Amino acid sequence: MAGTESAHHEESDSQLLHRFGYAQQLLRDMGGFSNFAISFSVISILTGAVTLYGTGLNAGGPAVMGIGWPLVSIFVFMVAASMAELASAIPTSGALYHWSALLGGPGWGWITGWLNLIGLVATISAIDYGCAGFLSPMLGFGDSPSSVMKVFTLLLISHAVLNHVGIRAVARLNDFSAWYHILGAGIIIGALAFFAHKQPVSYLFTEHFTTLKFGQSPVPYWYAFMSGLLLAQWTYTGYDASAHTIEETRNARVKAPWGIFSSVAISGLFGYLLICFVTLAIRDLPAAAAADNPFKFIFEHAFPGSGFPLAVMWIVTIAQWFCGLACVTSTSRMMFALSRDKGMPFAGTWAGVSRRFRTPAAAVWLSALLAFLLPALLLMFLAARHNVSDFSTLYGAITGVSTIGLYLSYGLPILLKLRAHKAGVWSAKTNGPWNLARWSVIINTLSIIWVAFITVLFVLPPNHLTGLAFVPVIVGLSIYYVIGVRGNFKGPIRQAASEAELLKMEAELTR
Repeated sequence: MAGTESAHHEESDSQLLHRFGYAQQLLRDMGGFSNFAISFSVISILTGAVTLYGTGLNAGGPAVMGIGWPLVSIFVFMVAASMAELASAIPTSGALYHWSALLGGPGWGWITGWLNLIGLVATISAIDYGCAGFLSPMLGFGDSPSSVMKVFTLLLISHAVLNHVGIRAVARLNDFSAWYHILGAGIIIGALAFFAHKQPVSYLFTEHFTTLKFGQSPVPYWYAFMSGLLLAQWTYTGYDASAHTIEETRNARVKAPWGIFSSVAISGLFGYLLICFVTLAIRDLPAAAAADNPFKFIFEHAFPGSGFPLAVMWIVTIAQWFCGLACVTSTSRMMFALSRDKGMPFAGTWAGVSRRFRTPAAAVWLSALLAFLLPALLLMFLAARHNVSDFSTLYGAITGVSTIGLYLSYGLPILLKLRAHKAGVWSAKTNGPWNLARWSVIINTLSIIWVAFITVLFVLPPNHLTGLAFVPVIVGLSIYYVIGVRGNFKGPIRQAASEAELLKMEAELTR
């Protein structure tokens, strides 16, 4: 792949943005590490790999960790590389929405944008509610639904306030978050490696275990194993954040693609070490799987009578807070970009930029509000229609909606790029400085196959609640598109006819 800066850096970031018809409204202050850090923070191996650890363990046991994680990683690397290639060629905050609109037309762009928004909002909900579930009892508030909801609300407000105040503060916190995740994972891995009882390494690859059943009958192990892949697949979400903040990144056509790809690669390595050492520390597999929090249970039995399990819970909870912060950043930028092109109701409001902070402030607060409403609305729907009343069961549905919504939005522009390549519309000249060269078509194709596979897999039992929640959303979007969008939505809209007018818009923001 190509990644050199010199041959493609003849245009400044702002000039390139002008070529796409947009003014430099957002503050371009992020370096390459900050761009990487925001995706790394949203992926957050200390969030996804911890909160869904029990899901994977019950589905397919240790083999889900030893074999399932690297299996998912291989295909996610391909999806990330395909997205990085598109980000280098089309470096706008609309990211996935713009890619689909430019390659397939306004309709494709609109559905990609909305799928991405649904996935991102569900991700914020899952992250912050999971964080509240950890944090509330540790603060002495208990684990009742009302207590958790209060903490959940405060977490969302803290993330919205910081994102409102400015990208500089958020970027610095995300820089710290990246190092915090690496250090936190390193402490946990080191403690398990040197001080905990361990199973033989073969345990990760040969121990087949599942608690899943069809009625009263055990499911075939191969099916249970595939269901457990949700653990790794949901962890590997949110790396599109590097693309959503591309208009705030310096030397964006190189730095943002590397942010996408390297965040996945480094998360893959540290995440694999983490879940492998946690799994090797299991003393009683059925008891661990049956625990309310298998991750916590393993540490309590690996380090009995010490304060280390509580310290681990604090490490994880703080990491989840950083993860939620970065996800609100990503979601608000996607919302801002789609609204800038009139793709949302009341678009003018959500496309507004704070003069003082140069942030999409209204979009920030709407992101937090929707993330707050989603769990309550989803719980009401599933309780009324499908007798689901506890949030622990609902949590799996939210993570499934997040995973499918995001990966469909990742897959659509990759599919449209393949179509454009076949039609001769996309060529080597279209590529940005970061590209896959002759490997592009095969990697793009394998990415699409994987997205199609997981979309089907994660609406089948035991993840069927995801389908029950996701189908009404798709039906509602389809009706809304036919009634209020088709024919009216034009896709990406140039903000001005000339560069001089764009420069004038930028000057007005600094007055």
